[in-house]
Amino acid sequence: MLYRTLKRMIERGQTQGMAEKLDIFYAADKLSQGEYLELAEMLEKE
Repeated sequence: MLYRTLKRMIERGQTQGMAEKLDIFYAADKLSQGEYLELAEMLEKE
C-alpha cells in the first residue's frame, strides 16, 4: 500500500522531499529493493 501511494504521488508531481522519504522507508524495510529502485528511477525522470 505504501508503494502504491508513493508511486501515485510521484506520478502527480508531488516530489518535494520524496528522495529522502524513499531512503527512510527503504532503510526501515517498508519498501523492497525492487520497489525502491523503481520509485527512485521514476523520481529521477520527473
